[in-house]
Amino acid sequence: MRQPVYDDCRENFYQEMREFVMIYILEDDDNIRKLVSYALAREGYEVKGFAEPKTFYAGMEEGLPELILLDIMLPGEDGLSILKKIRKNIRTEDVPVIMLTAKSSEFDKANGLDLGADDYIAKPFGIVELTSRVRAVLRRAKRTKNQPENAYHVGKLYVNPDKHIIQVDGEEVSLSYKEYCLLMALLEARGNVVHREELLTKVWGEFYGESRTLDVHIRKLRVKLGEEAGKYVQTVKGIGYKIEEC
Repeated sequence: MRQPVYDDCRENFYQEMREFVMIYILEDDDNIRKLVSYALAREGYEVKGFAEPKTFYAGMEEGLPELILLDIMLPGEDGLSILKKIRKNIRTEDVPVIMLTAKSSEFDKANGLDLGADDYIAKPFGIVELTSRVRAVLRRAKRTKNQPENAYHVGKLYVNPDKHIIQVDGEEVSLSYKEYCLLMALLEARGNVVHREELLTKVWGEFYGESRTLDVHIRKLRVKLGEEAGKYVQTVKGIGYKIEEC
């Protein structure tokens, strides 16, 4: 006997899932890809399957999913290499990834998790286990997404002090400790001018008189940030420095 209220609520719930949760599957085995896609679609998720990295990258350019199921053994490029690229790109770094693979050794699991995978499922796996883990990863991602991010975006410059990430146009930038402290002091001012004396005190400790050390480190910082992002670090003559997009 049909339970109208329950069925209607269930359908409304699935409709919300379809509207807001997209999952990408990169898996070259047609049978596994179709089976997983079917199982997740029955749970109410929108699913797109990809058989090779090339089409997957094209899909990522069109739009980002809420979750990626990523096989390791793929034609042309392995899943761990793809995972590295996902985590290095500002646009995709926070997209949750579950690795799907026939490899089940502790080394392979640790390697995938160290590279930033959110979970790891070894083949063969049960559909019930898979859907349960998908729900768990999506719940964790939702909680993280709702937390305010302690990060700075200035043009092509992205700095996340919690994760100690410094990137320009998606590429990692390596700074010395003093250069990093100097950059953070400028970013924390959020476009306001920071006086020379204040910068020297924050970065080098108690300030005693004039020093060219600050100017030398500013020049090095600009060089490391590159031609475009280096211009964000602006000199305010006779006062100090500030950082903002030109």
